[in-house]
Amino acid sequence: MKRVKFAVFILVLTFIVSLWAQGKQPLAQKVISLNFENTAVGKIPAEWKIEATNKKGPLATWQVVKDSTAPSGKKALALTGFNQTFGGTFNLCWNNQINFLNGSISVQFKANSGEEDEGGGVIWRAQDKNNYYVARFNPLEDNFRIYYVKDGARRMLASARLKLAAHKWHSMKIVQNGNKISGFLNGKKYLEVENSTFSEAGGIGLWTKADAATSFDDFSVHGVGFPLKKGGLRQ
Repeated sequence: MKRVKFAVFILVLTFIVSLWAQGKQPLAQKVISLNFENTAVGKIPAEWKIEATNKKGPLATWQVVKDSTAPSGKKALALTGFNQTFGGTFNLCWNNQINFLNGSISVQFKANSGEEDEGGGVIWRAQDKNNYYVARFNPLEDNFRIYYVKDGARRMLASARLKLAAHKWHSMKIVQNGNKISGFLNGKKYLEVENSTFSEAGGIGLWTKADAATSFDDFSVHGVGFPLKKGGLRQ
């Protein structure tokens, strides 16, 4: 009888430990991809919006365009009209319906033109148009940098010098894990920094500065258990 009671005790204990272990298992990886093929030419994806940090003059024109060179399909999302040349204006096309905290964000980009600035990149953990992390590559300066923008003021966190040809497609990837941020270009890591300016989840999107006209494709977000708001990321 004692053996039976002991066996039952072991079964119950095993069951409880199993339930506890399931609750402690890592959250499933979520992947959301966007190649803009399902967005009409002249439009931007649903749930996305156009804004600017330190806006002087009209907002820039962002739209999906036909592009036979696009890495995925025949369309890309591009800044086609900067509408002003103020060097302190940051042009945003972003989505605040995603709460991104940890994981990775990647995009293909092509610098088309720009005299004040050229190139662009991605933003993440964006609280609003004036508060976010940003990584960008500038072919005019031959550098890849990570910044944070707080209350509209930009501060550099990391920088690397390298040459990448303008008018050609390149890949950018940002990995965030807690306070640690890593930056990759064309599959190679160039940047690594720790920063706690924005510790909460936030939106994601695309970024250029001043008159930098840039095309983007294959935008993807890989996150661990991040929640979506409303419709989330749509094509």
